[in-house]
Amino acid sequence: MDLGTAPLFDLTAPAADQVAEPVVRTRSQELLASIKQRRTVIADQEIATVREIAEWAGEHVVADDAADVATLTERGLDTGLPLAGPGAPLISDFAVMELSALLGRSLDSGRNYVGQVLELAHRLPKTWTRLLDGQVPVWKALRVADATRLLPADAVGFVDAHLAPFAHGATWAQVDRLVEEALVRYDPAAAEDRRRESRDHRHVHTGLDRVGYNGTAQVDATLDAADALDLEHAIARRAKLAGQLGDTDTLDVRRAKALGEIAREDLVLDLEVADPDTGEITRVVPGRKTELTLHLSATDQTVGRFGNTRTPISVEQVKEWLNTPHTSVVVRPVVDLAGHQPVDSYEIPDRIRRQVTGRDHHCGFPYCTKPAEACDLDHITPHAGGGPTCACNLSPACRGHHRYKTSGQATYRMLSPGTYHWTLPTGTYLVDPTGTHQLTATPPPED
Repeated sequence: MDLGTAPLFDLTAPAADQVAEPVVRTRSQELLASIKQRRTVIADQEIATVREIAEWAGEHVVADDAADVATLTERGLDTGLPLAGPGAPLISDFAVMELSALLGRSLDSGRNYVGQVLELAHRLPKTWTRLLDGQVPVWKALRVADATRLLPADAVGFVDAHLAPFAHGATWAQVDRLVEEALVRYDPAAAEDRRRESRDHRHVHTGLDRVGYNGTAQVDATLDAADALDLEHAIARRAKLAGQLGDTDTLDVRRAKALGEIAREDLVLDLEVADPDTGEITRVVPGRKTELTLHLSATDQTVGRFGNTRTPISVEQVKEWLNTPHTSVVVRPVVDLAGHQPVDSYEIPDRIRRQVTGRDHHCGFPYCTKPAEACDLDHITPHAGGGPTCACNLSPACRGHHRYKTSGQATYRMLSPGTYHWTLPTGTYLVDPTGTHQLTATPPPED
């Protein structure tokens, strides 16, 4: 039977003098080839960076029994930080601050990054070797290191031995299961303790740090299963009842509204507090009142600002909130963020604190993102040295960077309200309302 295959094999050889035509690539193919090449260069640079960070960390190890190891609460003193798991070296906190500024990272981000590299280099040697060989992506290896930092040495060795050959293709669910198995296998007592302590990890995040113009917040919570079941029943019952009473919103919207109703009912409760010895009612505590800080212009009524989250908010949303039953409105005077009203004392009055935190939304150190409300207020010129307690001499400083500045290894000055010029061992930086800008870099010493 003729299968029609003869022409496939009856091929004539090209003439000896026949020249092959050059391959013509499309613009898309050229771009893909360029992108591939750049990806290779980026991967090589990432590997070189983590290799050098591991070596850099080795230059800043602080011995456990060294005299210069201090606690994090001692102002102006350095300390050795346990950034990775048991057995990894302690690294100078001030050195990490320098590196974080150089990398353009916040302090917490810099500490975490160095800890990931140390975890790989010192406790996951097989995975580290595959990373250096380019067989495991840097980003994936760093995330694996995040999962193993709490494991004891033999458990992390178990994970390294079983994961390293397959780390490039392992899913996060597989990594989590392997880490959990290692903990149960090598430290069952710790696994049981963590199971019992899991109740301490319950939480409710109301999502107010991510509120946008639409005026909604995404709530995330981890509850006791029984509490979650009670909450589900309460929300489902209220949402169903609202529908029966004529609410035409979708079930999801009715469930969200039901949760808000539960919250508002709690806020209007008066709680009687009894004396623990006599049982006598000593005082009545009114339910908490939620304070929404809203900024509206007298001339521009198109958009407002939600002061609690520093995000724009719809004026119509503000009107809806103000029309909620049992709502009270407090009008506060506008704070002059550039005003100067110094006081004689070292202690900082609330009005000056509100002025500074309203002007500077985060720590004034380069690249730090710690919210100003969670920071100390640092006297740029020390109060003992004649510096006034005034917004013109105060800057938000998270506790770590406050200590670093107090040590004398970093200095700064205020150029204008909210704008700072920093001098660090790595160079000079300008921090202003737009962010951090590196001005100069300190050149490395010549050999």
